[in-house]
Amino acid sequence: MSIVYRVNTTTKEITHEELKEEYRLLGGRSLIARVLTDEVNPQCDPLGAGNKLILCTTLLAGTTLPMAHRLSVGGKSPLTGGIKEANSGGTAASMLARHGIKMIILEGLPQTNDWHILHIQKDGTPELMDAVDYLGLNNYDFAAKMQERFGKDVGVISIGVAGERGYRNSTVQLIDASTGYPSRAAARGGLGALMGAKKIKAVVIEKAANRYNFPYADKERYEAVRKKYIQRVLSSPRTESMQKTGTISMIDFTSTVAALPVRNFSGQFFEQAEAIKSKAFVERAFVGGGKNKEGCQPGCIVRCSNRFHTKDGEYLTSGLEYETVALCGSNCGIADLDVIARLDRMCDDLGVDTIETGATIAVCMEAGKVPFGDGEGAIALLQEMMDGTEFGRLMGQGTEAVGKALGVKRIPTVKGQALPAYDPRNIKGLGVTYSTSAMGADHTAGMTLGPGIDPSKKDFQVEKSRQSQMGAAVTDSFTCSFGWGELNNDEILPEVMSSLYGGEWTFEQIMNIGKETIKLERAFNKAAGFTGDDDCLPTFFYTEASATGTVFDISPEEMQEIFNY
Repeated sequence: MSIVYRVNTTTKEITHEELKEEYRLLGGRSLIARVLTDEVNPQCDPLGAGNKLILCTTLLAGTTLPMAHRLSVGGKSPLTGGIKEANSGGTAASMLARHGIKMIILEGLPQTNDWHILHIQKDGTPELMDAVDYLGLNNYDFAAKMQERFGKDVGVISIGVAGERGYRNSTVQLIDASTGYPSRAAARGGLGALMGAKKIKAVVIEKAANRYNFPYADKERYEAVRKKYIQRVLSSPRTESMQKTGTISMIDFTSTVAALPVRNFSGQFFEQAEAIKSKAFVERAFVGGGKNKEGCQPGCIVRCSNRFHTKDGEYLTSGLEYETVALCGSNCGIADLDVIARLDRMCDDLGVDTIETGATIAVCMEAGKVPFGDGEGAIALLQEMMDGTEFGRLMGQGTEAVGKALGVKRIPTVKGQALPAYDPRNIKGLGVTYSTSAMGADHTAGMTLGPGIDPSKKDFQVEKSRQSQMGAAVTDSFTCSFGWGELNNDEILPEVMSSLYGGEWTFEQIMNIGKETIKLERAFNKAAGFTGDDDCLPTFFYTEASATGTVFDISPEEMQEIFNY
């Protein structure tokens, strides 16, 4: 794929160019890091004219490899003030790939209050459509109107009212392949606010009239390794587990070792954990016609997604995942899956991150706005965000802004972004990742759980995080993380790259993509004003012991060794 569209939101001009040769072997997160380094001043206002919003596909997009069509969204984060890439499944990346579109760059800043939709027509021609009739719509209503106008096969990348208002916790939402609803989010870092600053309500992609054909270097060789990869994925025990419960099964582990966030990262065990574990989820998920074993993007063979209905059989949400159940559930003292699913639906509709929102609600509970465990109170707080009340707009700015305004001592953020659903006192490698990643606290930046190392001990955690962060940067350049496990080996991935792009690739060459990406991201943040002092967890993780008696005991100085490549 080689097409790049630039949309100048100041002049409303759309230009077409070929992908630069030096970008040819980049995709997703690695491509975003390079473009931001080349084109964006790290000290720019995240919501100003100097920032750019980048939408791009992966290195494997356009091929027939399963799980290859993630959409990466990037820019200088309105939430953290640093570099940001967030990615998601859904249909949009596949739709772009069918047109041969590698990247869309939104730049400039409108001088008027005119909003637009970027429409990719069936022949691949882009145009800006007036969005005035769609302002004020949240994602579900907006997606329905686009499907009514252009047909069910349309790809939609949209922001809800949160993005229109500039909430720094706002997401970019995508349509889910199985349900047709906008339940997939490029969630973290407030990139929906950046899209809103450009006054682009959505990118709408019609199905390509003439499908782009990927220029395989060796199609026969590719088909052989593709077949081998698919067999490995389908025979993996992990795939079977993921199809049954998705990521929610992680609660079965984290709840037993005090790694599940509970009541604003208090470090306690959650006494009601049985109500949200995988067994309870499976029992509840099928009530009212819910399903599992669904794929969020076309061609997915892991199929770890689900759809959750009300008990009366009405669709409520899809892709209910561990992070949402933990942050909007146990972290708020809530053990009701129906309440958590309602919160998930509201977040997707409004266009806000469930991790940041769950952490924000828990901080409100810590301050006494509503009691821990009050599900209806949590819904009421989220409704304030939807209604745009004064306090709701404050909540839209994220956990750190709310915590400081309410005078809360325990604010679980790094670089302004809320911690995901793993308490770093008992999964210490993730504490290193949270602290040192350029992305702010983000589990997808370097998951360290795995065999061989006790996650509650400090030994080897820095090295584990270093390797995991490099691996995550590669993953986010190639594919979905749940397909990565069987791709990520000497036998499969180098063969895939050789058959697609030519030459003889080594695993070391591929991992170097991750290393160079992290170096670019770190340099961007340093130029933006970040220092080593920003690479640490909130103080309470070092001083307040969890229920197992552990504190986070890897010093900031020890963590700086992660950058010694």
